Amino acid sequence: MKLHHQIFLAMLIGAALGAVTQEQSTLLGVPVLASYDLVGTLFINALKMVVVPLIVTAIISGMVGVGGGKNLGRMGMKTVGLYMMTTLAAVLTGLLLVNLFTPGIIDGEPAKDLLGLARDTGTVMEKIEGRGAGDFTAILLQMLPPNLVQAAANGQMLGLIVFALLFGFYLRTEEGPAGESLRNMIDGIYQVVMRITMLIIRFTPLGVMALIAATVTRTGLDAIEPLAWFFLCAVIALAVHAFVFMPALILLMARRSPLRHLQAMTPALLTAFSSASSAATLPLTMECVQKRSGVSRRTSSFVLPLGATVNMDGTALYECVAAMFIAQAYGLELSLATQFMIVITALLTSIGVASIPAASLVAITVILGAIGLPAEAIGLILVTDRVLDMCRTAVNVWGDSVVTVLLARSEGEERVLSLPVDDMEAAGPEKAEARTGP
Repeated sequence: MKLHHQIFLAMLIGAALGAVTQEQSTLLGVPVLASYDLVGTLFINALKMVVVPLIVTAIISGMVGVGGGKNLGRMGMKTVGLYMMTTLAAVLTGLLLVNLFTPGIIDGEPAKDLLGLARDTGTVMEKIEGRGAGDFTAILLQMLPPNLVQAAANGQMLGLIVFALLFGFYLRTEEGPAGESLRNMIDGIYQVVMRITMLIIRFTPLGVMALIAATVTRTGLDAIEPLAWFFLCAVIALAVHAFVFMPALILLMARRSPLRHLQAMTPALLTAFSSASSAATLPLTMECVQKRSGVSRRTSSFVLPLGATVNMDGTALYECVAAMFIAQAYGLELSLATQFMIVITALLTSIGVASIPAASLVAITVILGAIGLPAEAIGLILVTDRVLDMCRTAVNVWGDSVVTVLLARSEGEERVLSLPVDDMEAAGPEKAEARTGP
């Protein structure tokens, strides 16, 4: 059975187990929910364990493989441009649909009183207390951390990315035996990390099953019912961006089959959905893009680590929809200028706030403050946040992979999405790498 089929089956089994399990259920005296959490946490920790060495070695290898300064500058500008374009398109899609559906208005009246506040509003407020637009300064400081090891331990990837970019840039120009040995060593570490990653990926179905079972046990299958219209609006907006706009880019700009790429990325997308973590999914994303979509390691190792940190299409869209929904629920009539401010704020916060705890909730709090709503209003959306977090994470990963395909095609890579998935899988890492380039 192929990996994506295993993962899909694991999700169904996990949902079924969660539906028949209660938070107090035990098996042979062992709490069942704690067992789910243990297996799921082990899987996520294993993926996160390889994220730091993978990001550092992948970016350095990618920088070395890009070539001279002209090639590097061209690829860098195209990467940033494509990421900004797709994120802006996502925010505008969310804004259009939330104005069309008006989920915050029920029977012509603001829905604030009908919805009420979620029970754990106080807990969330403690997490985001004192945070706001001033966090942008902290984000800039994270780009040049005084201690890289401490930054990595705290999950602050921006500093590692900046260091890896600088290291790779100057390693390209290092001549002589020392430079060659160091390049070979970095490449060797990258290959070993990818082998460890593949070992972890073999256990993906088990980890996904535990994560889904734990989520369904806690929330129940009908957890989204109180906010069905908001949930529906957000999901439709995410679906339009993911399955209409992004495939159109593949079809028109890359001149390749979007369905072919969707098939190739299915394992990574299902893992992103179940784990709700772009960073934890990065190893599997790179594996799918390289081995199943046929993108060269040179391009994917440069573009994907950056995207996992700064490109958040689904998050930006969700922030815009959530802020507009809350404003509607409170009965605010927002002018076009205010809505434009929401778009810009969602765009910026999706780039920078990702490394902050309770990332999307912090970003939404910043937007609410900008349009004059109390931070406590975020309690209106807490019921559906976990499920929508899973959806927007999958869209984030999908957006990263699509931009990587577009960039690879613009760099003249002919093997991208041109071979059947089975052929790429059968070729193995070494042969697939030979087909797709260094």
